[in-house]
Amino acid sequence: MATKNLVIVESPAKAKTIEKYLGRNYKVVASLGHVRDLPKSQMGIDIENDYEPRYISIRGKGDVIKGLKSAAKKADHIYLAADPDREGEAIAWHVSHLLNLSPEDNNRVVFNEITKDAVKNAFKTPRSIDMNLVDAQQARRILDRLVGYSISPILWAKVKKGLSAGRVQSIALKLVIDREKAINAFVPEEYWSLAAEFQKGRGKKFAANFYGFDGKKQPLADNNAVQAVLSKVDKDKPFAVQNVTKKERKRFPAAPFTTSSLQQEANRRLNYKTRKTMMIAQQLYEGINLGGKEGTVGLITYMRTDSTRISSVAKHEAATYLHETLGEEYAATKLRKTKNPEGAQDAHEAIRPSSVMRTPDSLKDVLTRDQFRLYQLIWSRFVASQMTPAVFDTVTVNLEQNGVIFRANGSQMKFAGFTKIYQSATDESKDNRLPKLEVGDDVKLVKTDPQQHFTQPPARYTEASLVKALEENGVGRPSTYAPTIDTIQKRYYVKLNGKSFEPTELGEIVDKIIEEFFPDIVNIDFTAKLEDELDGIEAAKENWVDVVDRYYKPFAQELDKAEKGIEKIQIKDEPAGFDCDICGAPMVIKMGRFGKFYACSRFPDCRNTKAIVKEIGVVCPKCGEGQVIERKSKRNRIFYGCSRFPDCDFVSWDKPVGRDCPVDGHYLVEKKVKGGRQVICPNGDYEEQVQK
Repeated sequence: MATKNLVIVESPAKAKTIEKYLGRNYKVVASLGHVRDLPKSQMGIDIENDYEPRYISIRGKGDVIKGLKSAAKKADHIYLAADPDREGEAIAWHVSHLLNLSPEDNNRVVFNEITKDAVKNAFKTPRSIDMNLVDAQQARRILDRLVGYSISPILWAKVKKGLSAGRVQSIALKLVIDREKAINAFVPEEYWSLAAEFQKGRGKKFAANFYGFDGKKQPLADNNAVQAVLSKVDKDKPFAVQNVTKKERKRFPAAPFTTSSLQQEANRRLNYKTRKTMMIAQQLYEGINLGGKEGTVGLITYMRTDSTRISSVAKHEAATYLHETLGEEYAATKLRKTKNPEGAQDAHEAIRPSSVMRTPDSLKDVLTRDQFRLYQLIWSRFVASQMTPAVFDTVTVNLEQNGVIFRANGSQMKFAGFTKIYQSATDESKDNRLPKLEVGDDVKLVKTDPQQHFTQPPARYTEASLVKALEENGVGRPSTYAPTIDTIQKRYYVKLNGKSFEPTELGEIVDKIIEEFFPDIVNIDFTAKLEDELDGIEAAKENWVDVVDRYYKPFAQELDKAEKGIEKIQIKDEPAGFDCDICGAPMVIKMGRFGKFYACSRFPDCRNTKAIVKEIGVVCPKCGEGQVIERKSKRNRIFYGCSRFPDCDFVSWDKPVGRDCPVDGHYLVEKKVKGGRQVICPNGDYEEQVQK
């Protein structure tokens, strides 16, 4: 039987949701992503003929392509409804080529959210394929292929097999390595602080900090400076309140999420990796089965965006929700204008719930734990962005004696505003109330607390801060951050220590080669300019062949020099300090795809290998024979187990301390708690004071 209308999308989940909205006259099928790409086994680009790409059907997609062609023959009309971005436009173009459709036909349908109204309205106004979008994506793909397939063989020949280099990943690696260099070169500087406790009459004590002398701020460089301050203070004489400054301070809500800010906040608040964040966001966008009359619904708008723009319909719905649930005083009557990041394409709205009326609590029973947590984050951030600011009463008090000034700062929330719904992981504040103080009041100095400090080196990058750095430098686009970070970890150029990235020896070798022989690739300004030129192709201001040509020609010259100039690098095996328990030859430490490991020096004649483990100096509390060692789970989470595994199956997420509980004799463990570490009994019968 002929199908009147065939709709082709990327994913089965999206297909299922859309088919429900369109009804019986539409059949919706999935291409499962791209159907054509450049060949894996060769460059696939004719450099001499205007960089003409040679696309082939993706291996393993034969049945999918056959199914698409079969469905297309039975349809009167074919619609291409891939995602509303460059990648989606390119997928639609490739599908149209396979099905012999004209790119000029009005068969391209796009929508920013998968809801009934949005989908039905989109099908009322189909358009032709936007070749500017296709060319922008094609230029990126061709450039990445030219760079990757040119440098990678050199790295394989000169360093080791399996390595790769790319435009964005090389910048990401350079950022991590440059930060590590800055940390190693950092020289800490000493400084001191002088805190004090005061009391007015018999009232509650309050804290203040040394400010300076005679109205001028004065830093404390060393202990001599601290003692000079204390020598001027008469402990038996009160301090006088010199002045009191009262102000009303407003704190405004953050803009709704872009892809970058969502990845950063989900990493900080939920401890999600960028890839996990995008995977869950994709599920929420494509549709969740809510049951009942609603069925499958897309819960958020498109999750690849660099814009903070919000539609008037969404603003109105948020205002209605706030008036009905919290009251009109919480709904902003005039919203602050948010500025998009420099270079933002602004092709889509910010990430927001498709309907603010679907509160997180109402969906808790139909979402997985991970889906619920991310949806709650997106919903709360959007609703907060449409709310009034939080209002604080702040008080600054200067206390003076003999020219020595201490300053006390207090704040008290006057109106919660948007913080009733959402508070950023990096912007949590607490009330600090001061007693009622007037100019001329006397307060007693109760005690002083001088402390020595040292300036700290810059922090290593986390996933959140690396995404932020890439965005601030204009390198990559929302869709590239997650795969870039994933790649530099898979290649073992960087490793995670806790939540922070550290470069590996292999990463430093690759970075040094690229920086020396391909300086443009790791030139942040050069790469950011290229991103602007790709945007120019999309806006029909640039020709994609010209952009590729301007980038590739100087790169090709660097390539010739590199092939001749790079000397073969031998990553030497380190002696392990013990012998192979199979053949007796010395064991060595080798560099593998997933890091260092022990191997027999007689490889390949002897293939004995062992994982490198870290003992914590505690005997296994279960068998009493093995040592407790630090291990890592598949998700890179540290846990503790017995070195005699599998003979002994002892495991613990918390670190054993080598002592038994004085209450029930169970082994004690160390847990991370707010403010330090605490030794506890897992049975809950005993705990020791927190160690800071």
